[in-house]
Amino acid sequence: QVQLTESGGGSVHVGDSLTLSCDTSTMIDRNYPRAWFRQVPGKEREGVACINFIGDVTDYADSVTGRFSISQDSAKKTLYLTTHDLRPEDSAMYFCAAAARRGGLSCSLSSVEYNTWGQGTQVTVSS
Repeated sequence: QVQLTESGGGSVHVGDSLTLSCDTSTMIDRNYPRAWFRQVPGKEREGVACINFIGDVTDYADSVTGRFSISQDSAKKTLYLTTHDLRPEDSAMYFCAAAARRGGLSCSLSSVEYNTWGQGTQVTVSS
């Protein structure tokens, strides 16, 4: 059974950095787009960053561009989200996800494109 497992969340202060990790090693075929999403209670899940199935194209939500970076190891077993200059509005449960289709050379920040999800890791940023 495919299982994605996030780790690395925590409670930090404004301006701090965190690196989130997602173990995707249980995926038999890891050549699919992956992404990070976040969600706060009462709001829709928001796409934060994605990486295409090759691993050479990324995309980011406007709210995190220049502060967050998505990456993966060469074997595509671990997906990372490196975050800098964290703000209170970045507080959320962060989820990693794998897409259902390879698609084109780009990736999507829409949750409908992803069918495999982790349980999430909480990030709390306080001032």
